[in-house]
Amino acid sequence: MTNRVQDLLGVEYPVVQAPMTYIARAELAAAVSEGGGLGMIETLTDEGRADLLRVRELTDRPVAANLMIQGWKRDPSIVDVLASAGVRHVFTSAGDPALFTRRLHDAGMTVVHVIGSLKGALKAADAGVDALVVEGVEGGGFKSSLGASTMVLLPLVAERVDLPLICAGGICDARSAAAAVVLGAEGLQMGTRMLASVEALVHANFKDAIVAADDAGTVLLDVPGNPTMRVLRTGLAARIGDHDPTAQLLGRITDLYFGGDLDASVANTGQVSSRITDLQPAAEIVRRTWGEIQAVLDETRTRLG
Repeated sequence: MTNRVQDLLGVEYPVVQAPMTYIARAELAAAVSEGGGLGMIETLTDEGRADLLRVRELTDRPVAANLMIQGWKRDPSIVDVLASAGVRHVFTSAGDPALFTRRLHDAGMTVVHVIGSLKGALKAADAGVDALVVEGVEGGGFKSSLGASTMVLLPLVAERVDLPLICAGGICDARSAAAAVVLGAEGLQMGTRMLASVEALVHANFKDAIVAADDAGTVLLDVPGNPTMRVLRTGLAARIGDHDPTAQLLGRITDLYFGGDLDASVANTGQVSSRITDLQPAAEIVRRTWGEIQAVLDETRTRLG
């Protein structure tokens, strides 16, 4: 049997790799899709857009694309770019889904919108999206300082919106996946767990910092003039979080991601880093995260007596 997310995305496992700018590239996306999940290609960079085509050299399974609406709303031709690359699933974020949903549907694509609030979920449903990614504030990356955690937000949205829901924020294994399913999700999206995969092309220093992080290993940075972000609390981010007057938010993110310089910028990372203790192949992450949910639920039932 399959659920609505599996049917919508055409995947064996309803496990989605998060659309991380600079990082959501062909190698990682293909590994996730080959493992039965849904890989994702970011489209903000030229390299990412080129990978919409290059990923087809690595897998013939479904691969999605991310569309950050704020970045593309002045250039509707992005829909043509996606269509020419054969993209069938688009995950929209960071903007009003009404701006692109109809155009994407007219081009034959399914639209999944990322939300961080009940208000955003209701607005996306009204825009006609096909599914939602419900992302709690513990997830990495851009966040609202007023955002709710997955434990609160996911059931709140599930009670009010009759769309397939994909949970993001705090997911890294079957135990957290089982909790998400109980709270109303039919699929999962993982970013930090996929960063700590064999196929992610980020520098070993970044991966090692994720594996080493404890439950105080991330910080929600709110630097004036910049969006609120949850980032790994190390290097530059640790100094900013500790109000070091000499620390300034720099933009050399690629030096951190691919050069391993943790003082070059700040690294979008979720709180779930504290539960990640090793690097695994992406396909293994996909298979075990969804495939072992039933065992976790059976164990829970035994504890309940």
